Amino acid sequence: MTELASAPNVSADFAASPGEPRLSPCVQSAQPKMHILATVNAAWNIWNFRRPVIAALLAEGHSVTVLAPEDETAGRLKEIGCRFIALEMDQKGLDPMRDLALLRRLRAAFREHRPDVILSYTVKNNIYGAIAARSLGIPFIPNVSGLGTAFLSEGWLQWLVERLYGAAFRRLPVVFFQNDEDRDLFVARRLVREDQARLLPGSGIDLDHFAAADFPTQNAPPTFLMIARLLRDKGIYEFIEAARLVRARHPNARFQLLGATDTQNRTAIDRDTVAAWQQSHGIEYLGTCDDVRPHIARAHCIVLPSYREGAPRTLIEAASMARPLVASDVPGCRSVVEHGSTGFLCKARCGESLAEACLGFLDLPRDTHIAFGQAGREKMQREFDQARVITAYRQAIGDVLPEIAMDAEGEVS
Repeated sequence: MTELASAPNVSADFAASPGEPRLSPCVQSAQPKMHILATVNAAWNIWNFRRPVIAALLAEGHSVTVLAPEDETAGRLKEIGCRFIALEMDQKGLDPMRDLALLRRLRAAFREHRPDVILSYTVKNNIYGAIAARSLGIPFIPNVSGLGTAFLSEGWLQWLVERLYGAAFRRLPVVFFQNDEDRDLFVARRLVREDQARLLPGSGIDLDHFAAADFPTQNAPPTFLMIARLLRDKGIYEFIEAARLVRARHPNARFQLLGATDTQNRTAIDRDTVAAWQQSHGIEYLGTCDDVRPHIARAHCIVLPSYREGAPRTLIEAASMARPLVASDVPGCRSVVEHGSTGFLCKARCGESLAEACLGFLDLPRDTHIAFGQAGREKMQREFDQARVITAYRQAIGDVLPEIAMDAEGEVS
């Protein structure tokens, strides 16, 4: 593993300097420890995507509090050493009264627990958390992991969300983005300054945990797997249409869906609709699971026809396991998929274009499929190692808390 260059802004290609960052043992008691609070709109988000950063901070002897709506992963966060505080919030929509109440709850929690620094993820926690933290003088580091439906809706709602972002982020020293297109958009619309914006390779990937897997046997039926929450904006309807078109020419092709239905989102797809697709389109619904690796290993290609992403975790995991990818040609997906090298990009919001990409994949020989997967694995090794994310957070914390400067290995000076 390599560590990030020490420059304040991480470059778009995530250039790294030589070195081997490691999780440091707890520093001696004579050195200062920090209380770090992480807030997000669902506890599972921390557990699934942010755990490497949290685990590194805990390993260095700092205390970590997670402030989020409670779910089944809250207990797991406690088991690894986090303190967990349940946060009441409405993840859907923009209701001024409910959002004002969220702002008050965030401010009350920050004031009561008084962390040294706050790490934030997801739209509402980023916006209202930044405002609450500023009122208390607490350093705040948000991570823009995706723009969300409201930001992309156009009209008055987008205007309002942009105004909120601008007000929340204006005075922050550091704002993380997960792809260069989101970063450039925020800079162009003057929601952040160039000197504030830093780029991360998504949430990074554990290359050992998501190790390269042998490609399916030659006689296995071609399997396209989509791993995502079942939301309209993830391109579920396009995936279903592509399945119909591809299976008309390749009846043995399998199209599998892995992800939660009936989630707390305005664009969620219910279980009855999925059941109907199983009957009408031959879709295989796999439900949810704690470990996606066996499903990725059995698939020939991982598909994500999303309308926009921050840094799509499922594509990163699949590429790390040496699987070819098919994804929509949109921000986020473009940063992971190299068209014609690690997979194919297709037109967003178009089931026919997705079907053409899948058919093009099926027309390629097995050796090319394997080569696509190997190229994807190499890209993850070069650009998406989770050590880069850990080092970037250490740098950011040191920048906002200069009296508790941290070096690249987590040592406190």
